[in-house]
Amino acid sequence: MHHNPRPHDLLWGLLPEHLPQEAPAWARAALSGHVPVVVRRAPAESGWVAVGIRGMAREQRHATWMRVSEISRLVSPQAVARAGRWRSHAQPQWPALRALNQVAPRLDDLGLAWGVTGSLGFELASGISAAHPDSDLDLSLRAPHQLSRAEAQTLCALLDQAPGRIDLQLETPHGAVALREWAGEASRVLLKTQNGPLLVSDPWRLQQVAA
Repeated sequence: MHHNPRPHDLLWGLLPEHLPQEAPAWARAALSGHVPVVVRRAPAESGWVAVGIRGMAREQRHATWMRVSEISRLVSPQAVARAGRWRSHAQPQWPALRALNQVAPRLDDLGLAWGVTGSLGFELASGISAAHPDSDLDLSLRAPHQLSRAEAQTLCALLDQAPGRIDLQLETPHGAVALREWAGEASRVLLKTQNGPLLVSDPWRLQQVAA
């Protein structure tokens, strides 16, 4: 059912007994409470997916792997955006939520799949408190075809009009690049790939990777 989880997808189905013996106690406790794990960008063997477990404290993050066959539910950042649950959030005046209300229609107009990630996306998808009044708004935008630097600058200007800071990652076929970095003037930008970060001149053309 879930053959190709993507980075930032939330997955349910990982149980405490699936963790290796050296896993921290807080991670086991989190999974005992049916907390979803977050797909991370890292290598994984066939039939497995790299994931991260979130704890109650900000510093509680544990990297591990999960069998694809154990996934019982998957919620993507795009599904979080489509559901629109932030409109009925208990704290509508938080800057991240106000920003989301403001930019959502404009992002819809782009015709590209966009989603909510980070602590707010986690909370909206799971119902588990994770965001706070000072949380940034983290977004991802699937960009299968090249977004020009001029287009990136226009999009940055749009995001800058919203209250609160917005961090948007462009998801290219080869990895993710920060919108603000691609909108800048540097000749090479940092592309986050499954095998680690790379400096590239064009995030949509992997053959241009620089050593």
